Amino acid sequence: MWGEVLWLWLGSFFGGIFVVKFHRPLSLGLLISISTIALWSICFVLFGQKGWIPLIPPALGLLFTGAIVLAYKVLYGLSYDVLTDLPTRNLLHQKIQRLSNQSKYTQIALFFLDLYRFRLINEGFGHAIGDQLLISTTKRLKKCLHSQVILARVCGDEFAVMMPNIQNIDQAIAMANQLKKALAAPFYLNGQQVYTTISIGIAYSNQNPHLVAHDLLRDAHTAMYRAKALGNNRYQVYISTMKSQALQQLQLEADLREAIKNQEFQLYYQPIIDLKTNQIAGFEALVRWISPQRGFVSPGEFIPVSEESGLIIPLGEWILLEGCRQLAIWHQKYCQNPPFMLSINLSTRQFSQVNLIECVDQILTETGVDRNCIKLEITESAIMDDVDEAIALLEQLKSLGIKLSMDDFGTGYSSLSYLHRFPIDTLKVDQSFVRRMDDSQQNTEIVKTIIMLGHNLNMDIVAEGIEAEGNVQTLKNLNCEYGQGYFFSKPLPVTALEDLLNRTLYQS
Repeated sequence: MWGEVLWLWLGSFFGGIFVVKFHRPLSLGLLISISTIALWSICFVLFGQKGWIPLIPPALGLLFTGAIVLAYKVLYGLSYDVLTDLPTRNLLHQKIQRLSNQSKYTQIALFFLDLYRFRLINEGFGHAIGDQLLISTTKRLKKCLHSQVILARVCGDEFAVMMPNIQNIDQAIAMANQLKKALAAPFYLNGQQVYTTISIGIAYSNQNPHLVAHDLLRDAHTAMYRAKALGNNRYQVYISTMKSQALQQLQLEADLREAIKNQEFQLYYQPIIDLKTNQIAGFEALVRWISPQRGFVSPGEFIPVSEESGLIIPLGEWILLEGCRQLAIWHQKYCQNPPFMLSINLSTRQFSQVNLIECVDQILTETGVDRNCIKLEITESAIMDDVDEAIALLEQLKSLGIKLSMDDFGTGYSSLSYLHRFPIDTLKVDQSFVRRMDDSQQNTEIVKTIIMLGHNLNMDIVAEGIEAEGNVQTLKNLNCEYGQGYFFSKPLPVTALEDLLNRTLYQS
C-alpha cells in the first residue's frame, strides 16, 4: 500500500540524513537509537488505538540506509578531500600511474604547491578562516586549469596539480607563473583581508617510459621544499642532484645526532680587541666539528642542518655550558681587570625555545661563571618575528645578570622605532660593511651611522671582519670600542689561545 511505502521511505530517508549531517560516531549512534525508540513508540501508541503501521521495515530501512551512506562517506573520504572535494594523494597517485601507462600521454608535469604562512593564519584567525582560505584557494586554482589538468589536495596546506601531455618544460613553467599570479591577490574571508603566496615544486616525466608515480610525487615534493628554502613565492624545477642532496642532508643529520651524543665538537675562541688599549677584552665562542669519519666539517654545512632538524637546541646547550665552564677557568687563571667577556651565539631556534630562561640560568649556576661576563648574541631576524614577545624574553634574559648583543646589525630588517626598546648592550657591525670601508666612503658612512646610533642608545660597538690595518685606524677615529677579525687573530682552540694570552699578557 502507498502508505506503507511512504512510511518505509521516510525511515530510509532519515537514516541517510542522519549519517550525512552528523559526523561523530557517538552523536550518530545516539540519534539512531532515539529514532528507533521513537518509531517503536509511535507504532505502540497507534496499536493501542486499534491502528497498525509496520515497525520492522522502516527500522531496517533506517539502519540499512544509514549503513550504506556511511560506507559511501568512508570510501569517498579515501579518494576525495571532504573540505575541498578534490582528489586525495592516493587517487592522484592512481591517476598518474594510469596516465603514464597510456602511450598518448608522453609527458606529465606535476606541481606541488605549499601555501605560505597558512599555519600563522590558522593560529591568528582560527581554523574556520583557515578552511575558508583552502576552499577559496581551490576555486582560484581551478579557474587557471583546463579540463585535462587534475588538481588535488595532498595534505594540510599542500596542493598538487597534474598536467598531462605537455610538450616541454616551458609549458610547465608558464603554468607555475599562472598559478602564482592567481594567488597573488588578497583573499577576503569573513571581513578579514588575508594574503598568502605559494612555493611550487615541478617534476616532469620527460618521456620516461618507466615512470613510477611514487617517484614523480617524491621529486615534485623535493623541488617544492627546495623552493621554500630559497624563499617564498617562487618555483623550482626538480633536477636529479636534488635527490642526492636530500640523501646527503639526511645522512649529515644522522651523523650530527651521533656527534652530539659522542661529543665530537670543540669550541674555538676568536679574540675581541679593545681598540683603545689594543688588549684582548674577550672572545667569541665558535663551534667546530671534527668528525672521525668526515674530518673537519664546516659550520656553514652543519649549522643550517642543525637549525632545521632542531638539533641546535642540544648543541646550543653544550656550547653555552662548555663556554661558561672555560671562561670560569680563565677568570681564575688570568686575573684581568676588567675580566674577559665571552660572547656566545643564540640561534633563532634557541630563542623560541620554551625553557630557554631556565636552561641558561641552570648552566650559569652550575658553572659558577661571572654572569656579567657572559654576552648572548642574537640576530635581528630572531628578534623581529614578534617584537613584543621578543622584548619580554630579552628582559627575562637580562634579569639573569648577563649581557645581550645584536649580531650582524645592518643586514636584517629591524625597525629603528623598536631598537630603543630592546634591552641590548652591544651592537655588532656586520663584517660586510667593515671590510669594504677602504673601498667606499659610503660604507664608512654606514659604519659611522651605526656607531653613532649605538652610542646614542648607550650601547657599545663591536666591529666584525677586520682584516686590514686601515680598518683599525678608521674604526678608532669613529670611536668604535671593540674590533674582531683575522687581522688580530683567527678562531683558536683552547691551547693555542692560551699560548696567545701568555705571550700578550706577560710579554713585558
